[in-house]
Amino acid sequence: MDSKILQSFLKENLADLKSKGLYNVIDPLESSNGPLIKICGKEMINLSSNNYLGLATDPRLKAAAIEAINKYGVGAGAVRTINGTMELHVKLEEKLAAFKHTEAAIAFQSGFNCNMGAISAVMDKDDAILSDELNHASIIDGCRLSRAKVIAYKHSDIADLRAKSLQAKKSGLYKKIMVITDGVFSMDGDIAKLPEIVEVAEELDLITYVDDAHGSGVLGDGVGTVKHFGLSDKIDFQMGTLSKALGVIGGYVAGKKELIDWLKVRSRPFLFSTALTPGDVAACITAIDILSNSTELQKRLWENGNYLKEGLKGLGFNIGASQTPITPCIIGDEIQTQIFSRKLYENGVYAKAIIFPTVPKGTGRVRNMPTAAHTRVMLDQALVIYRKVGLEMKIL
Repeated sequence: MDSKILQSFLKENLADLKSKGLYNVIDPLESSNGPLIKICGKEMINLSSNNYLGLATDPRLKAAAIEAINKYGVGAGAVRTINGTMELHVKLEEKLAAFKHTEAAIAFQSGFNCNMGAISAVMDKDDAILSDELNHASIIDGCRLSRAKVIAYKHSDIADLRAKSLQAKKSGLYKKIMVITDGVFSMDGDIAKLPEIVEVAEELDLITYVDDAHGSGVLGDGVGTVKHFGLSDKIDFQMGTLSKALGVIGGYVAGKKELIDWLKVRSRPFLFSTALTPGDVAACITAIDILSNSTELQKRLWENGNYLKEGLKGLGFNIGASQTPITPCIIGDEIQTQIFSRKLYENGVYAKAIIFPTVPKGTGRVRNMPTAAHTRVMLDQALVIYRKVGLEMKIL
């Protein structure tokens, strides 16, 4: 029997979201998630994927996955702590540790799982967490799950971080205090001020945690934001994903051996979720090998990112203050942002509208994610379409 209360709640709130331009329509792909995608039979230039280096469709990763599936099967068959740990998982974690310049690493089923599991495995109700106000939703949820006191500091404001850290330290209320930040902020493309954050952490004995989901594979010769600043020995938790620049699925935490040992016995997603599939693990290993032996893909990514950024800025779009290939076109109003995205779609560019609650109200934007796989011809075509739609909507 359908609950009348539930149906009333859903109908009313879905209608409210649609009226405010906050309802998100999901578009299933009829192709791989490459530089060109097909939706409803229409081929478009894809500027919404996190597939930064084009590895999601790389023949080397596909071959590695197929070989692993033929040998190990399609699933791991159990959680890691029973008999779901295959030799492939051990190899992946060894590769990750070497890649991130740490003693050890642990692989999770997703980046979201990393933050849900790793934060709550170390922090509890007797602790406090200093969290950048623009941190990713998975960090926010991981902090909530830990039951620690969460103290938000102004975005990349080191003076505010220091003041709030001092206040928390002097209160004497907390056994442990952590500072946690994204390495690259995914909605604006700016980079965390890690050297200054580390300075505060060392001064006040804070645990340091960097979510480098959008920095790994992009900054620091592909190693990430921590390596970009030369701080591999200064960060306690280096967290990242295997689903963006590496092109597959999963997440990881890299750090000291004792930390990884603790996460393997106390991190709930690791303990209670079936292990990553053999094919995915093999593809991830191949991706790490590619990044460890060449910077060609990163170079191409940055060239394409800078080209698109300069093109959009030259047309007169507000692209914010991105320091990475992530390039937002900030429209502001949610309904206008949705219309802008739809018109791009109609003209052959897939650039998804990003609106509240992913970004604050009134800061709706179309976020562009150029990749190493885009050609200059594709980017030029995209710029022509952006100009056309911008003029039609009187944004330019």
